[in-house]
Amino acid sequence: MRPGVRLGVDVGTVRIGVASCDPHGLLATPVETVRKGRGDLNRIARLVTELGAIEVVVGLPRSLSGREGPAAQAAREFAARLARRIAPVPVRLVDERLSTVTAQRGMHEVGVSSRKGRAVIDQAAAVVILQSALDAERTVGSPPGQIVQAGT
Repeated sequence: MRPGVRLGVDVGTVRIGVASCDPHGLLATPVETVRKGRGDLNRIARLVTELGAIEVVVGLPRSLSGREGPAAQAAREFAARLARRIAPVPVRLVDERLSTVTAQRGMHEVGVSSRKGRAVIDQAAAVVILQSALDAERTVGSPPGQIVQAGT
């Protein structure tokens, strides 16, 4: 397991959930929800700097069959823009199937409604994405997903 803080990002149509992990890569925790649009890349870039992140993991939403739709394309485009903005810090796309569903279920179990807790659910989805990536790296011995080229 590579040492260092990583950020997890859940890209939505309105909000972007952000999570981070400890320097040992053991536990993902929520950071904040960023409003999507003007200034979103700058805010995430500031978080990368403030937290000393060695990598950003962006969730790639695929259908259960593995197909990619408009949401996956939007996540790929966002990841490419982010990679250009924060280079040389790498950006990695990882499969995030069911991360929002998992986050919503967890929030519901602790009494947070979907309507009232949308920003929190976005952060929780980012936690699920990052924790899954950390667990996969610890299990397999190499980082999951694919690196996003800063030039593309």
